[in-house]
Amino acid sequence: MSGDVMDGAVAGAGLRCLVTGATGYIGGRLVPELLAAGHRVRCVARSPGALRDHPWAGDVEVVRGDVTDAGSVAAAMRDIDVAYYLVHALGTGKGFEETDRRAARIFGERARAAGVRRIVYLGGLAPAGVPERELSPHLRSRTEVGRVLLDSGVPTTVLRAAVIIGSGSASFEMLRYLTERLPVMVTPSWVHTRIQPIAVRDVLRTLVGSARMPDDVSRAFDIGGPEILTYRQMMERYAAVAGLPRRLILPVPFLTPKLSSHWVGLVTPVPRSIARPLTESLRHEVVCHEHDIARYVPDPPGRPVLFEEAVRLALQRVRDAQVTTRWSSASLPGAPSDPLPTDPGWAGGSLYTDRRERTVDASPEALWRVIEGIGGENGWYSFPLAWAARGLLDRMVGGVGLRRGRRDAARLRAGDSLDFWRVEEIEPGRLLRLRAEMRLPGLAWLEMRAVTDGDGRVLYCQRALFHPRGLLGHAYWWSVSPFHAVVFGGMARNIARTAAKAGPAAKPPRTPTG
Repeated sequence: MSGDVMDGAVAGAGLRCLVTGATGYIGGRLVPELLAAGHRVRCVARSPGALRDHPWAGDVEVVRGDVTDAGSVAAAMRDIDVAYYLVHALGTGKGFEETDRRAARIFGERARAAGVRRIVYLGGLAPAGVPERELSPHLRSRTEVGRVLLDSGVPTTVLRAAVIIGSGSASFEMLRYLTERLPVMVTPSWVHTRIQPIAVRDVLRTLVGSARMPDDVSRAFDIGGPEILTYRQMMERYAAVAGLPRRLILPVPFLTPKLSSHWVGLVTPVPRSIARPLTESLRHEVVCHEHDIARYVPDPPGRPVLFEEAVRLALQRVRDAQVTTRWSSASLPGAPSDPLPTDPGWAGGSLYTDRRERTVDASPEALWRVIEGIGGENGWYSFPLAWAARGLLDRMVGGVGLRRGRRDAARLRAGDSLDFWRVEEIEPGRLLRLRAEMRLPGLAWLEMRAVTDGDGRVLYCQRALFHPRGLLGHAYWWSVSPFHAVVFGGMARNIARTAAKAGPAAKPPRTPTG
């Protein structure tokens, strides 16, 4: 668990915490931090099954409920010390403000009736001096929910944040896609809006620390990172951290928030129902006007995370973990920047996938011998000329090409070079994952599995994955995708055929050593 969040927890007996929105971006990352701080956690979710793939699922109590249903909220509040309100109706269409208002009122009333000691709510940072009626509907609703909870009669901590920097955050994903996909951007005037972004780990540290505020503290706090940037500066700095060429940004005053939300919808996969309220909010300057939260949740040693470091953490952790977690149905997240099973499909950046599966008339051992023997003198089981041409092209641009071959003709181990691939992970008899080391405008993997299904059939499962970097990365994928049927389709077909020739009598491979 991330040490900086744990350091923010005050020593003492663990509290009984209720977390709403555990299937959401913040809630799913808050739960393990609360557990690490020694608290007991109960999660309320409309679909409890959605939480079963989280690594902490067995360490919490999960109850079915909906914040708009007073009965289920009352049941969830029993024996709770601190109730986290991390839900909102953004993206549900017209009428979301009324839904938010009603849900907050129910939550506050039931918390008071159950004797809850504190409510903690994460809302939005609103500009100072702007009348509430002039705020965007998104910020207006966030502000109203905070006020309803403060008026509930339960001591309440309202944390007001602007843009949260972390993979999975809708605001961050919008920033990511706009910057990565458009080397030249015609942008609305809101690119000059001043914003005080905050790293997700600092948000979580503050949420955890807020659980132990004194009972006589009931108020709102502005929370933000150590820097104030314009949206344009955030895009430029994101590009620098991501290794993208400098972006050309051309603001156009006549692009209204409504028009720009359509533009964002065209450029990014962020749903328009979410992109529109977010872009409407960007017309407001959102800068902290106080840092009183530090009296109760002290800043970590040094200072809160800088913008570039927050972006670097988001990109690096996702790139390191994305194949083994979100896209492989495993759940290994150990830091706030890691992807979660409940993150939306559009979070984490683009990932192109070519997936092949074939039934193999052979034993799993025979299939695995073919998989583990791939590359080098054995080749890649499809269109040798295409592989040779790709290797030659890679060498022409300074890459390693196909000249490295393999260390052992029959066995592989993690870390081995394999032509222009590197063995990233190997599970003998089951999985071989290769990471591309050829020159590419992005990151690429080739994954091969030997699987036995519920009917006893042996299956060969193959995936080629590509995480593009910038517009050139997207163009690269679409330029080579017409050849995938020949290259990757032929590979799957020929591997299955070669394994079938070996037959079921083949001996299982040795376990690699070293």
